Amino acid sequence: MASMPAGRPPRPEGFADHRASAGRRHGDTLDDRLRTWSLQYGPRTALVHGDTRTTYANLNRRVDRVAAGFRLRGLRPGQRVLVQLPNVPEFVVTVFALMRAGAVPVLCPLPYPASEVRHLVRVTEAVGYVGPSTYQGFDHTAMAADIAARTPFLRRVFTFEAPGEASPYGGFSTDPAGCHYFPLASLDSPPGPALAQSAGHVAFLLLSGGSAGTPGPVPRTHSHYAGQVRAAAELVSLTENDVYLAALPAGSDVAFGCPGIVGTLSVGGTVVLAENPGPAACLALIAQEGVTFTSLAPADAQHWLEVQPTVGADVSSLRLVQLMGGAAPPPPVVVERWGSAWDCRVQRVFEAAEGLVTLTPLAAPDASVPSREPG
Repeated sequence: MASMPAGRPPRPEGFADHRASAGRRHGDTLDDRLRTWSLQYGPRTALVHGDTRTTYANLNRRVDRVAAGFRLRGLRPGQRVLVQLPNVPEFVVTVFALMRAGAVPVLCPLPYPASEVRHLVRVTEAVGYVGPSTYQGFDHTAMAADIAARTPFLRRVFTFEAPGEASPYGGFSTDPAGCHYFPLASLDSPPGPALAQSAGHVAFLLLSGGSAGTPGPVPRTHSHYAGQVRAAAELVSLTENDVYLAALPAGSDVAFGCPGIVGTLSVGGTVVLAENPGPAACLALIAQEGVTFTSLAPADAQHWLEVQPTVGADVSSLRLVQLMGGAAPPPPVVVERWGSAWDCRVQRVFEAAEGLVTLTPLAAPDASVPSREPG
């Protein structure tokens, strides 16, 4: 099987010049931008998860040290690493650290079953896997070991262990297939010289629906994704005072960059990571952290409306909810209740991993009219 290209995908002649003249091309990679944001917003809170609050300066410092740890463990520029983590700070650190190390993260939301994870490892020839040791009763380490035994690619597994958890492999170990296992927390090394990278190179792989429901990896470059994030942030009037609740899987395109996590970080806002996506837990987070916007599936939005009177959480800080698109618009009652009862705008988001993203304008009378494509 031929390797998936890890560098710059082919572009039509003159494409780069056109993008530059349109003001859409940038020289910084996404991890370079994080360095800039850490200088601009250093003491501000970047991430919130439970009782843990991470400043921009500490986030960038952690990314530097984890990137060095990945390189020390043998990851090389251009190699693919599948990332399947819950909505925890380690997800954000890992993705940016892999990019800073020159590796290419493959963003795989946790709900993907083992058969599809195996498929992705084969298709992308991923040499690494980052995931929880176990999560909600499923043994991700055992899954990775099974994949390593079946393929010649996967040889490094980095496990995230929740407090009180221990990896079945007991820290540093090697299995009979020659796959090495490391606790994710062990990746803490002094950073070396910054790696020279191009913004036109692939930053990460997102998953599309593929054929017959099989997910397909889609390469996204640093420059194009930065353009998507910037345009989406402008369309929702994002500022440093905004607080984004990541209730959808962090590895999904909507939660990661429409404008999502990356967009919020780009303006100095705060990202609240909801590991528990249940409505009661999320509504409590809105009240506790003063969340101003979030992204949901339409069915979840309706469920939130039904649960809120019972929970009794103060959701007055919420100004915008993005509803993931589909063939049919959300029920009018959902839009009306969000607008009247919660004094909150509703915006529909239509996105494809390949780069097409459409948002409804905030000034629209309802959530059914699509707007322009960011990026």
